[in-house]
Amino acid sequence: MVDYFALALTHGLLVIACWRLLQRDDLDAEVASEPPRDEATSAKPGLRTRA
Repeated sequence: MVDYFALALTHGLLVIACWRLLQRDDLDAEVASEPPRDEATSAKPGLRTRA
């Protein structure tokens, strides 16, 4: 009986956690990341890049 209670409790808590995560408003919001760098400016000093 204790095993069933432990399984039900842990699975129930996981379901509640997932439910709360899915109900968050910021789940659908995408935050703009920084724009991609140009390869010429991201190269390390001293390295040559082909043109």
